[in-house]
Amino acid sequence: MSDAATDLFAAIHAHNIEGVRLLIEAEPELLTASSPSGLSPVLFAAYYRRPAIVQLLIDAGAPLTLFEAAAAGQTAQVMEKLEADPQLLQAFSPDGFTALGLAAFFGHQELTTELLRRGADVHAASRNAMQVQPLHSAVAGNHLGTVRALLQAGADVNAVQQDGFTPLMGAVQNGNTDLVALLLSHGAAPDRRTADDRSAWTLAAQENHEGVLNLLRDAGAEPEENEYDSEGQAGSH
Repeated sequence: MSDAATDLFAAIHAHNIEGVRLLIEAEPELLTASSPSGLSPVLFAAYYRRPAIVQLLIDAGAPLTLFEAAAAGQTAQVMEKLEADPQLLQAFSPDGFTALGLAAFFGHQELTTELLRRGADVHAASRNAMQVQPLHSAVAGNHLGTVRALLQAGADVNAVQQDGFTPLMGAVQNGNTDLVALLLSHGAAPDRRTADDRSAWTLAAQENHEGVLNLLRDAGAEPEENEYDSEGQAGSH
């Protein structure tokens, strides 16, 4: 990787918008550079939650694959690419995600809904170690509306990803009571356990998410004996 490319990715990481602008104005070919992990500047900025930089790169003419367009929420470009090649709807990005999975992770609800309408597989697990379905991705991003759209499209509320994590466990860890309540209302099972034998209750207690614990209690979940501290309160050890 060239020094200029290194500087570009460092500027994106540091959220240095002016630095990014100056670099790509001086060397427009940087728009097609690759990070050490193989990400384009657009995807790199998207993963680091730099929406202003994503837009700057797009406005400067960064070429977008289907997956980059999906991550950036560029609905019109995604639809154009799918019109040209409908098979891309079920394709996977180099890092293992479908367009639907990327749209869900970044909370692009309109795009998520349109991809589902076109027949995107709501159950497609990522082809990488995480093995996340779009619902896991939307939960990880705390995107309530996108989660709701996926559930309405038939997403498995108890789908298991790497290490036995369910969407409910992800919402519990994030302390997102609205998401927890939504998932429970759609049949999320609070008694599932991770590969290392942790329950949703354990995860909530570890993070001291009292509101989540109350929701789990109302759903019938109960702490095990070793999940109480010496004062009889739910806690982590």
